[in-house]
Amino acid sequence: MGLRINDTIPDLTVETDHGTISLHDWIGDSWAILFSHPKDFTPVCTTEFGAVAQLADEWEKRGTKVIGVSVDGVEDHKKWKGDIEKVAGTKAGFPIIADAGLEVSKAFDMLPAEAYLPDGRTPADSATVRSVFIIGPDKQLKLSMTYPMTVGRNFAEVVRALDGLQMSAKGVATPANWVPGEDVIIPPTVSNEDAKAKFGEFETVLPYLRKTKAPS
Repeated sequence: MGLRINDTIPDLTVETDHGTISLHDWIGDSWAILFSHPKDFTPVCTTEFGAVAQLADEWEKRGTKVIGVSVDGVEDHKKWKGDIEKVAGTKAGFPIIADAGLEVSKAFDMLPAEAYLPDGRTPADSATVRSVFIIGPDKQLKLSMTYPMTVGRNFAEVVRALDGLQMSAKGVATPANWVPGEDVIIPPTVSNEDAKAKFGEFETVLPYLRKTKAPS
């Protein structure tokens, strides 16, 4: 059975370019984003790691830790960081997990249990290791998305999704294309009476679609 939304992520002990860490201990009371890559020194992935590095202040504002995963070893990760920082024009201060044994890739259902890395492999051998996982302080998976190797991930959307998840943790939902500052949706499970008590004024668009100001 693969990892699904609201499942607790496995508490793996992993090797990174920052040393050995336990995923649960590393997350602590923070939100976390784990983003994976099929190989070091690949063009699209290098630009993505650079984008994550450039967003360091945004992750910090949101109380969120970020960690990369790539199906190569620690020494390759350390060398690759130089390329990433050159592309990004800033320091890449986050750790990168060395997943040459595919433990993380399999535990997060990015590769089947029987997968292995052949000699002379190319990124195509681990092409599905191209996912983003957003994890809550409760260590549960809140969101996942997977991209092909040829399409760079939109990390502005990852930030927006993180904002939506942190807002929804306050007991509301967010509509399509929502960004901070816009109205939110009152869940259908909340009665009109309880909605009035909890949120104050709200707009009834449809009997099951009610909008209100976002809680602070």
